Order: sequence, then C-alpha cells, then structure tokens
Amino acid sequence: MVGRLRKNDICTFCAIVAGTESADRVYETEEALAFLPLAPATIGHTLIVSKAHVRDLWHADMRTLTPIMEAVLKVADALKKAFNPDGLNLINSAGAAATQTVFHIHFHLVPRWSGDRIGDFWTSNEGFPSGERARIAEEIKRNVSADSSQ
Repeated sequence: MVGRLRKNDICTFCAIVAGTESADRVYETEEALAFLPLAPATIGHTLIVSKAHVRDLWHADMRTLTPIMEAVLKVADALKKAFNPDGLNLINSAGAAATQTVFHIHFHLVPRWSGDRIGDFWTSNEGFPSGERARIAEEIKRNVSADSSQ
C-alpha cells in the first residue's frame, strides 16, 4: 500500500525529488534518489528515498523497495570506494517512536569509523524475559505470511 499525501501536505523529500527544493544529489534512477542530508552524522552520510511518496516501511511494497535497495547497494559501494570506512550503518525508521521525522520512506547510509563521534548506539539490555524468547519467536512466525510483503 502506497501512502498518499493530502492536498495541503508538504513533503520535503517530494519537493527534493521534484526539484523545487535543492539537494546535493549523488545518485538517481527512475524510482530512487540519493542525496546528502542537511545534518550528516558522518562524512559521506547519504539518504536514499523513493521517488514515489510512501510514508514508511509499513506502507511500502516490493515494487517500491526493490529499486531503493538496488540504490542502497550502489551507493554503499561508492561510499566504500570514496571514504574507506571501517563499517556502515543502514538505518530506516518507521514512525515517530522510531525517530522518523520526515514521513517519506528513506534509508540512511552512514559510513562508520572506529571511535567516531556516533559511538555504540545499541543500549545494553538484559535480553528477553525468562521463558519469553520462544513465545516471541512463535508470535512473529505466526504473523509472517507470503502476502505481507506484497
């Protein structure tokens, strides 16, 4: 299901795709666009967006995601060649609780270096509550279906 903008909504990424807002474009196909964010986390931090307005991962389908993932691979390879990072984060946020601020599907490619200013962003955790791991796995398995990714 592709999310649609209401008539008076303004989407920054749609404006960049349309060329009415400027961006430093680094890669483009018929369906995807890669550009530098205004506030990069590291050198080379790049955004990959769908040219079609899709709200987030939960509103996407395979037709939308396939060209985005192809662009992700192309740009990731270019970042490796250009900057020789020690690693790379691929980040997608779906919903405000996951820190999504622009409600147009996008992926962050963030080159990483040992000891960079981002640091380790995974919080330490205690794992799953005792006896819950199998129940949680079963709940996910029960809800996975061939048509859920359309």
